[in-house]
Amino acid sequence: MLFGIMDPRKSQLPTADQALPGRDSPISVRGTHAVLGSSTVGPWEGMEIFQVGMGCFWGAERKFWTVDGIISTAVGYAAGFTPNPTYEEVCSGGTGHNEVVLVVFDPNRVSFAELLTVFWESHNPTQGMRQGNDAGTQYRSGIYVSSDAQRDAAEASRDAFQPKLSEAGFGAITTEVLDASPFYYAEDYHQQYLHKNPGGYCGLGGTGVSCPVGTGLA
Repeated sequence: MLFGIMDPRKSQLPTADQALPGRDSPISVRGTHAVLGSSTVGPWEGMEIFQVGMGCFWGAERKFWTVDGIISTAVGYAAGFTPNPTYEEVCSGGTGHNEVVLVVFDPNRVSFAELLTVFWESHNPTQGMRQGNDAGTQYRSGIYVSSDAQRDAAEASRDAFQPKLSEAGFGAITTEVLDASPFYYAEDYHQQYLHKNPGGYCGLGGTGVSCPVGTGLA
């Protein structure tokens, strides 16, 4: 992961015309989750899917695979322009992509609202193009939804969390809530990285502010 002062070249998203060209061939990944033993590539019949960006995707993925009701997770790149980007290309700031976690869950075992609470409480959603010491557009906060119901719930949870953050002295939430774009799998060594490397870097950290519960989100 990258540390230090924000490189001005990585603080602004490129336009589609400025983005790196990428490639036609996708990155090859192992199809079995190293922790859950489930498929990381699908299909997942009857399950719901969304994507989140909350800083370094290593720690973010671990946060979600520990939740009961999660069927599978994978790390990758989304919300940008470059097809099938490499990690180095994403870190350059030239693809527009965010480091994201693909989350597959069973709605009969865990609600989307509960997973939104995990999202909000596990990082600082007010930092713009960074998360702690990780600086760059690929570390921005984002929720990438796969249905109108998910979008409504994500926006409602954001609006409920903002007053609590403000009371605690934090600024405005910078989280983007967008329809899910194509998900490009990250290189295989990134998948379930902190399971394979228990002592590996994890910059994930929340604000200490509890996300409101009982808001009627589902």
